[in-house]
Formats: sequence, structure tokens, C-alpha cells
Amino acid sequence: MEKRIGIVAFSLHLCITFALGDYYSNTRPYTPKQEVVTNLHFFFHDTLGGPDPSAVLIAKSGGHNSSAPSPFGSLLAADDPLTVGPDPKSEMIGNARGMYVSSGQHVPTLTMYIDFGFTSGKFNGSSFAVFSRNTIMDKEREVAVVGGRGRFRMARGVALLNTYSVNLTNGDAIVEYNVTLYHY
Repeated sequence: MEKRIGIVAFSLHLCITFALGDYYSNTRPYTPKQEVVTNLHFFFHDTLGGPDPSAVLIAKSGGHNSSAPSPFGSLLAADDPLTVGPDPKSEMIGNARGMYVSSGQHVPTLTMYIDFGFTSGKFNGSSFAVFSRNTIMDKEREVAVVGGRGRFRMARGVALLNTYSVNLTNGDAIVEYNVTLYHY
């Protein structure tokens, strides 16, 4: 019985200590690691058609009559393969997972949040995130890298996109990515 009372008292003490504690810890000096630059080159395969699409429509605006694969106001979820070459059968190195919304009313534009995660090689288990506007009808464009994890911790940078191929009927696209990451 005394043992139970001791455990209860200790637990109560911990609860009070944490409840009355500060929401922060003492500030310590930061000694940054050496920042490094990593350049990546790969191909992104976004497949909306066929029996096994890698991007699917989640929501579509009711007020827009369009036959486009992703008309203005459409929200799509993506789990797109990343490969070393433009051929879908080339070596897969990861996945691009996230969402994008068709946000261009007059110019086809996607606003995308996608996490590019690597599943093989030197960067296995690491990823970087993009949150940016993508003017998809421009052959070449750039999107902002806003973060990363693993080997790409605290990444920032830019991804230069080049449309390798696109099917205007069903929206399938292969996009070449040249990425420059600054990270620790």
C-alpha cells in the first residue's frame, strides 16, 4: 500500500512539475554544420489515366465545365514514381507524394505540395519538399524547395522542371527534374 502511495505521489509531482513548467528550454548557442550543395537529376512520372493511375482526382469544382484532365479547382493526390531515366521502366529511385490543385483559371497552373522521397541509393530515407506554383504549359519552369529531412535536413533550393512528354488527352506527363539543394 505504501508503495502505491509513493508511486502516486511521484506521478503527481511529475504532473505538477510539467504543468507549471515553461514551454521552452534555455537558449543555447548554435554551432552550424557546414552547408553542402547537392544536385539531383531524375524523372517524375505523373499518370492520371489507365488502370493504375499514380495521381487521382479527390475533388472537382462543380461550377466549371471543362474536359481537361484537371480543370480549374480540381484537387489531386499523387504517389508518382521517380526514375533515373525518362522510360517508366528505368530504375525507380523514389516517390513524389502529395497533392496539387489546379489553380490557374486562365493559364493552366498547378499549386503543388509534394514530398520527394528517395527509396534507394545514397539518399535512401531522405526527402525534400516542394510548395510552389507550376505553370505546366511552359516547357521549362522552376519550383521552390521549402524543406527536407534525413540527408536533406533544412533543405532549401530550386527545382528546374522540363516537360519531357505529355498526353494532352488524359494528362499523363513525364517531367525531368534538375534540383539544386542547399542543406546541412
